Amino acid sequence: MKLLKDIQSKAFKRAEKYEKEYHEQEQKLVELKQKALKEGSFYREPEPKLAFIIRIRGIVGVPPKPRKILQLLRLRRIYSGVFVRLNKSSQRMLHFIDPYVTWGYPDVETVRALIYKRGHARVHHQRKIIDSNEMIYDKLQKYDIVCMEDLVHEIYTVGKNFKHANSFLWAFKLKPPVGGFSTVKKSFVNKGEHGNREQYINTLVKKMI
Repeated sequence: MKLLKDIQSKAFKRAEKYEKEYHEQEQKLVELKQKALKEGSFYREPEPKLAFIIRIRGIVGVPPKPRKILQLLRLRRIYSGVFVRLNKSSQRMLHFIDPYVTWGYPDVETVRALIYKRGHARVHHQRKIIDSNEMIYDKLQKYDIVCMEDLVHEIYTVGKNFKHANSFLWAFKLKPPVGGFSTVKKSFVNKGEHGNREQYINTLVKKMI
């Protein structure tokens, strides 16, 4: 009982801390953009560190290399989704699987919604719904991740323990979007669906949760 109270207390304090952090980051970004505008220049935002990838095509006609990468990323089924740290290696993989997925840069609200509403954990090689902070504490306390908001923060900020936090999460099973996809054979920039949709991934995820 004492442990449960300690976890709840820590979870509440950390949630407040993270909300303050997100708000300050947002305010700083607005200020930097306004400053650049006044100086007649353009503020270039930092390169995104996090992507959310959704598989939007089945297995028919998928060549061996893209198929292997999809399996490696745990995108074994259509409408499954995963978080990925963006670096040179993951960018190369995205290049090979681009025709079979859509992806973009999730904001903190999208990360939170996915984990809270669709989050399942890998527990003894089984898929278990994340229904308590205690489950997170049991598996991730050694990485100082003890509650849902810790998990959201670690994923969203791509923290030093991102790998462990992401491995804890089972691939997300999403619903087909309301209204369906227009055409998966065209890229998003060509009025289709596959490929990078940048911040517009947030709109799509809302339709699929």
